[in-house]
Amino acid sequence: MNFSTKYHSKIYERYFDFFESPRFRGVFTYHKKGVDCINIARVFPRRTTATPDDALAFTTPPPKILPDIDVVHVSTTFTYDMEKAEQLAEAWHKTGLPVLMGGAAFNEPGGEFTPGRYLKQGYVITSRGCNNSCWFCSAWKREGGLRELEIKDGFNILDDNLLACSEKHIREVFEMLKRQPETPVFTGGLEAKLLKSWHVDLLREVKPKRMYFAYDTPDDYDPLVQAGILLREGGISKASQAARCYVLVGYENDTTEKAEKRLRDAWAAGFFPFAMLFRDESGAVNEDWKQFQRLWARPQIINQLLKS
Repeated sequence: MNFSTKYHSKIYERYFDFFESPRFRGVFTYHKKGVDCINIARVFPRRTTATPDDALAFTTPPPKILPDIDVVHVSTTFTYDMEKAEQLAEAWHKTGLPVLMGGAAFNEPGGEFTPGRYLKQGYVITSRGCNNSCWFCSAWKREGGLRELEIKDGFNILDDNLLACSEKHIREVFEMLKRQPETPVFTGGLEAKLLKSWHVDLLREVKPKRMYFAYDTPDDYDPLVQAGILLREGGISKASQAARCYVLVGYENDTTEKAEKRLRDAWAAGFFPFAMLFRDESGAVNEDWKQFQRLWARPQIINQLLKS
């Protein structure tokens, strides 16, 4: 289903191109404000650890007493949240404010990154897209090939594939991380087969709290093993549990037995494993897989499972 068609109506323009539209120019003229000065209420269909937590970030219909708002952006990451996003857009539209919908669920490429707008302060994207074409991933379909962005300050890196960037860009990202008051986290993931010794040197220098690799398909395992060796040789120990691995589970023809073996194999390669549950566009998941994923998502339980 093409959600970007289904949910694109005369009422709900898309904030992807809103700032170039006559409607925005009207807001701009009336308020005599620039793009960075207008008050944007951002509305999200679900709250996650990355959701902004400022006074203009909402996961609910509008409050009875509205703060000073110029425009409403309903931001949707997952296609299976589109129905709730549409309901929220309808509710906010009743305030009389301009309501716009956008986000990764619309399968449109993102632009330059604005800290704190659609992600909590501290989360940062320095590049978009990926040159791989993994069957389970929407990033390359949505964003196209890798492109580097202007580097903004932040400590939690959410790039689709940071290690595929140029050496110059990567080194500039690490210089930025050295300025941050928080310990770096590489939530976006690091591709094991691209890891080199100079990457490990940079990682050791900034002492990341967590860095995530991935074991999605069988051909990921040998590079994962080699990455584990590079990290240990570079002084990043397995015992620190800083090196972690998302293991994709629950896709067609997968079993809990096969999935558990992959999780334990990731641990053997030197990475603390977490199960990442596959979801299609509908978001439907089997209850048994949900229970399995919950077990392999909590560090205390994972530690117990790995000892058994």
